[in-house]
Amino acid sequence: MILQRRNILNFGEMQQQLEQSGMKGRIDDFQKITQIYLLRRLALKEVGTKLENLDDEYSTLHAHNPIHHMEERMKNPTSLIEKMERKNYGVTIESVQKNIYDIAGIRVVTNYIDDIHRVEDALLGQDDITLIKRKDYINKPNGYRSLHIVVSVPVFLAEGAQQAPVEIQIRTIGMDMWASLEHKLRYKNHLDPDKAAKYGDQLKDTARQLNQIEAGMQGIYQDLL
Repeated sequence: MILQRRNILNFGEMQQQLEQSGMKGRIDDFQKITQIYLLRRLALKEVGTKLENLDDEYSTLHAHNPIHHMEERMKNPTSLIEKMERKNYGVTIESVQKNIYDIAGIRVVTNYIDDIHRVEDALLGQDDITLIKRKDYINKPNGYRSLHIVVSVPVFLAEGAQQAPVEIQIRTIGMDMWASLEHKLRYKNHLDPDKAAKYGDQLKDTARQLNQIEAGMQGIYQDLL
């Protein structure tokens, strides 16, 4: 069974956040940005459904659920503006369309390392999914580990189909736990510098140990098949 936690704004909330972020007075076409958010949200739903179906199929045919759970999210409009300014993209609709692929994102947490590529291959094997970007951090020995892909998927609207990108992060339960703790350590600004350095080094060691543990558990699982 997939345990799914959604963090999806409805359209009214979406418009409210866009207005509160100050984007309405700064972006060249406010109505267009709300349409982009809606399109990306619908694309996210399409990808989420595809992943659920793939997990159900694999469970039925192979008695194994590669996906432990999924988390969906839409980028906060304030974060969108901050990213565009930080990257010097320019706060325009054209810039959003050209440079920003992570307005809609989904994190897929798997049970085993092999499941990461199993999920990726099954998803990219579908005819209507197009790979746009791929970054593989799985084999980093002492830090953040995850597979990041950006895919384009058709969204069928009243006026016809439109393509929209979705960012997908795929990683194991252990990788996700490590990333969550490392994120808290990195962005907890009030943390004592000495303590931050201490736990930073400790997390690097933990990442190596976790990698070995996960590889060992993968081997046991394969031997039991």
